[in-house]
Amino acid sequence: MAPQMQIAFQLVLALVLGALIGIEREYKRKEAGLQTYSLVALGACLFTLISFEFFNILADKPGVSFDPSRVIQAIAIGIGFIGAGIIIFRQARIEGLTTAAALWVASAIGIAVGSRLYFLAIFTTLLAIVILSGLGMLERKIFKGKPKNVQ
Repeated sequence: MAPQMQIAFQLVLALVLGALIGIEREYKRKEAGLQTYSLVALGACLFTLISFEFFNILADKPGVSFDPSRVIQAIAIGIGFIGAGIIIFRQARIEGLTTAAALWVASAIGIAVGSRLYFLAIFTTLLAIVILSGLGMLERKIFKGKPKNVQ
């Protein structure tokens, strides 16, 4: 596959995988949905692709070192800030924690796609959807009516 087509494929795949998680969140009428998850996965993929391109450009330059893993670390930290802004403590309840965690996972999926770890990205997307839909139902059935302790 031509390099430009490879990059386009990776960006579209990241967008689609983020959108799949976003659709589940839209179905549940959460604040962060289709657009947010698509953009997070797409952005993480783009930053990862850029970091690998810089690495390839700078790899043969004497006296220059570049570590793509630093960009991946920066993505994780940046998403942490977004997640922190989503989490709200209201009336003895914590809201937005699952949304923040899911955005963190969406960024990791984008990184995986940008790193050409397609199976990992697709499988993780499926697991995230199972967690957000299936485990949520299970949690409500098992623990319904039991208040959560907030400390």
